[in-house]
Amino acid sequence: MFKIVPKCTKCDKEIKGNDVVFVKMCYPERKGMTEIKAYIQNEGKLICEDCYNNKTN
Repeated sequence: MFKIVPKCTKCDKEIKGNDVVFVKMCYPERKGMTEIKAYIQNEGKLICEDCYNNKTN
């Protein structure tokens, strides 16, 4: 099957399990259950903690 490899949209760093990330996305209108990792990957922009901290400081 296809393996989702999440990466930071700013620095292209691969995001691994238990890493702190920030997700920029619109709040969904629909209700229901979904596979959260795939939904975030498809609908959001992942930002690693280092890039987020550099932006805000």
